Amino acid sequence: MDELIVRDDGPVRVISINRPQKLNALSNGVAKGLEQAFKEFDASSQKAAVLAAEGRSFTAGADINDLPEFWRCVPTVGITTDKPVIAAVQGWCVGGGVVMAAMADLCVAADDTTFWYPEATLGLTGGMICALAGRIPHKAAMEVMYLARKTSAQRAYEMGLVNQVVPAGQQQESAIAMAHELSRLAPLVLRSIKRIVNNHVLPKGPAEIAASMTRDNLVITGSQDFQEGRAAFREKRAPQFTGT
Repeated sequence: MDELIVRDDGPVRVISINRPQKLNALSNGVAKGLEQAFKEFDASSQKAAVLAAEGRSFTAGADINDLPEFWRCVPTVGITTDKPVIAAVQGWCVGGGVVMAAMADLCVAADDTTFWYPEATLGLTGGMICALAGRIPHKAAMEVMYLARKTSAQRAYEMGLVNQVVPAGQQQESAIAMAHELSRLAPLVLRSIKRIVNNHVLPKGPAEIAASMTRDNLVITGSQDFQEGRAAFREKRAPQFTGT
């Protein structure tokens, strides 16, 4: 079974995690797959994307048997498109799933969604969740992070984590409808708004900054210029860089 399902609905691309038998736990393959799928979306003519999941839950969090490089599948970190990204969530939305929902531009939640960030009960955290305090009111964010309480879709809506709550099973349909609405608006304006908000308005936590630096460094170390520089040094010649 493919770990992702990618399909187009007119100008909207729907990218779905497809590990329902594992409650869509985030594996290394899922994280890398989402990163690549959104790169392809960004380079395409599609106007907006829906980040969704198949089955009864959005995600149970990281797959402890195949731990992901989580930053790869986080909107604005590993997913760097300037186009609108809408999260469509249902059932369990745990750990990294809360981060993904929070970092997406918009979020539609089924009324059976339970948001849960349990790391304070487990004795660990990657720190990316701290971005939540820059996206919803401080006290609400601390409630999610500190108390590790299970948060209903309605409570998440009241906090500002969710834009719309819909009956279970309608989250993808509603998110796609919202994406179609966005696709009819001026793309240059939407891109400009997103860039300004993400680069100049929203604060970035240390984990988000570190992950962004890792992403940028991997682009360099994976480039032909990096290979050319090493080869030129070994061969004692001037390098011929191409910017690729």
